[in-house]
This record gives sequence, structure tokens and C-alpha cells, in this order.
Amino acid sequence: MRTVPRWALFTSGGAPLLLVGGWTSAGSLTGPAYDPLTQTISVLGSYGASGFWVMNGAFLALGLCHLLTAWGLRPASTAGRLALGGGGLAAFAVVLLPAPSSGGSLRHGAVAVVGFTLLAVWPVLAIDGDGGAPWALRPGPAIAATVLMGAGGAWFLFEMARYGAAGLVERMVTFAQSLWPFVVVTACLSRAAGDGRAGRDG
Repeated sequence: MRTVPRWALFTSGGAPLLLVGGWTSAGSLTGPAYDPLTQTISVLGSYGASGFWVMNGAFLALGLCHLLTAWGLRPASTAGRLALGGGGLAAFAVVLLPAPSSGGSLRHGAVAVVGFTLLAVWPVLAIDGDGGAPWALRPGPAIAATVLMGAGGAWFLFEMARYGAAGLVERMVTFAQSLWPFVVVTACLSRAAGDGRAGRDG
């Protein structure tokens, strides 16, 4: 079985830490004028925001983490790796096309939707048809991950439409999307370690 380099633990594990650290630090710089319950992460990275550089720096680091993880995640299918890498590129595009200081932006919204979609579908695209695949690359867990992320996206749109807890829901969904690559990498390394022990015992 194709193996995952151990450095992928750092790139995949760093993604959720950088994302949460970015929105926490940027929110602290922005102060009480920012409401994390109802306002999106994009507001923190918008033009003129106090946390502009912090949040966009976190987006860049997140995108790099996804690209490197996609490169190292060799047991996953090519389609899944491309989708994960595409999600990383979308994070770069979010930085290049930040939200305006007020109002909406079609271009920013479009790249955000593309990024969300790629990161939502990559688990199911990454499925390894081999019966001995790590558990996170098997159909059941991968499909469940994609369905839950898709449901989270629908919930986010619902909250946006009713001016509800869009910020909270967005954080939940984006955290899950940033965490899943780490889950997959851990499953692959655990499987490889188990195969190695079985080979020595045999």
C-alpha cells in the first residue's frame, strides 16, 4: 500500500490550529464591534479590518497546509487529492479577493463557495476501492463526512438568509473541513504501522 509521509501529520494537523488561531486572533484585534455568532470569518479578513493581515495570513497558511497534505496523501484517489489541493488554492483566492468593508462581493462569495464545495466533496472523491484501505478512505466514513459537511453548508445558508447564527455555523463547518485531512492522514499512518507490525510478527 502507498504510504503517507510522517510530515503530513504536521501539515494536516496544523490546518485546524491555524484556522482557529487566525479567527481568534483577528477577532481579538477587531474588538467588540465584531460578533462571532452572527458575522462570518470573511468579515475579519475584509478590507480595512483590524485583523486583516492576521486572518488573511491564516487563510494563506491553511491553503498551503491543504496543498502539502494533498501531495503527501498517496493512498487517497487522485480525484480526492486534486479536490483537497483545489480547496487549498481556493483559500489563496479568498485572500486575493477579500470581502469589501461593507456589502457583499460576488467574486469573493464565488471563490468561497468553490472552496467549500471542494473541501466538502473531497472525502468521497478520495475513497480507495481497495478492501484493505484505511478506515477513513472507505465508503461509509467518507460518504458520512461529505454528507455532514454538505448539511452544514445548507445550515449555513439558512442562517445567512434569516440573519441568524451564520458565524457560529460557518466556524463549525470550516473547522470540520480543516480537521478531516488530519483524520485521514492519521488513519493511513495507523494502518501502515499495523501492517508493519503484522509483517514483523509474521
